[in-house]
Amino acid sequence: MTWTLENILKTPDALSRIIEMAWEDRTPFEAIESTYGLAEADTIQLMRKQLKPKAFRNWRARVSGRKTKHAKLRDPEVSRGYCPTQYKQR
Repeated sequence: MTWTLENILKTPDALSRIIEMAWEDRTPFEAIESTYGLAEADTIQLMRKQLKPKAFRNWRARVSGRKTKHAKLRDPEVSRGYCPTQYKQR
């Protein structure tokens, strides 16, 4: 399926996953782009539309300048999008 902003807005699961990925500290914008075809600017636009104003401001403050949200700024040794202890075996 080719993802467009219109398709994403019509698909609750995809929309929810994109918002989740955008909030995750270790998931770079490039991962969202490779999975859903949304560039960083498109992701920001989507978040602005879907979040309440205060939540959007909090999110922008959180991701602005964060090295882990941009693949080019990341330490080259980090090749994963999550912390090793994030998905613990039960």
